[in-house]
Amino acid sequence: MIDYNPKDWFTFIFRFHQADTVRKLFPMIVAISVYSALVAWLEQAVWKLPDDSRVKNISVLHSLLGFVLSLLLAFRSNSAYDRWWEGRKLWGSLVNSSRNFALKLHALLPAEDVESRRLFRAMIPNYAFALKNHLQGQHRPEELVAAGGFELQQLDPARHVPNQLASVLVQKTYALQRQGVLTGEQLLSVNAELQSFTDVCGACERILSTPVPFSYSVFLKKFIFFFVMTLPFGLAFSLGYFVIPAVAFTFYVLASMELIAEEIENPFGTDANDLPTDRISANIRRHVEEIL
Repeated sequence: MIDYNPKDWFTFIFRFHQADTVRKLFPMIVAISVYSALVAWLEQAVWKLPDDSRVKNISVLHSLLGFVLSLLLAFRSNSAYDRWWEGRKLWGSLVNSSRNFALKLHALLPAEDVESRRLFRAMIPNYAFALKNHLQGQHRPEELVAAGGFELQQLDPARHVPNQLASVLVQKTYALQRQGVLTGEQLLSVNAELQSFTDVCGACERILSTPVPFSYSVFLKKFIFFFVMTLPFGLAFSLGYFVIPAVAFTFYVLASMELIAEEIENPFGTDANDLPTDRISANIRRHVEEIL
């Protein structure tokens, strides 16, 4: 995710960053500009349509459809941001659960039980890193830490890695209860955090595996395309060759809204505006290590 100062207007306006839609849309903007120039030239030099031509009334259609298009884009961007913000809340919940779990274990485990403390100190952050990689469709064992009898070779990358790590945490916690280190009431106290790990994973998978319906996304792209492609015919009468920057800017605004929505609707990837899951996982590791 890009860190920025929201009060620095001039930096936003005059600097092109990696996620800027101008970079991605520049070839299409050039093509739209050439197309608009061709239409304007045809209307003025070849067709020489009179002022009372019915083609001039196409702009009325754009006025009506522009309102519909704005509603669709607003819904599209809002739904994409809702997915991004829900993902951020889930990872915030994972941070809180990790801290609470570590704090409770620090208070409940005997100081001389170094092995158990070392295991939980490694496994709680391991779960965050494994979940991050799982959501990105990759496996990075070099980000995980072996401790307390747990070896990285025990993980099967072909299976659900976060579930495997959660199983280690649950088995160790219940083993401590069977050994008498934790009482039944204490086990119930830490069980909520153990359960929340899997709950966060399932909610993130729900966002990841349920994209915006295909028909809606395709319809909106086609709508933007045909709206922009017919726009020069209605504006060339009143704007002349100034229709070129007008249509290019209109395309930039409409297509940028769709590109931004596409980028943030999957908040767990590696795009510039996706969630900083690497940084959040590293913070979980640092905080847990400080507690335990």
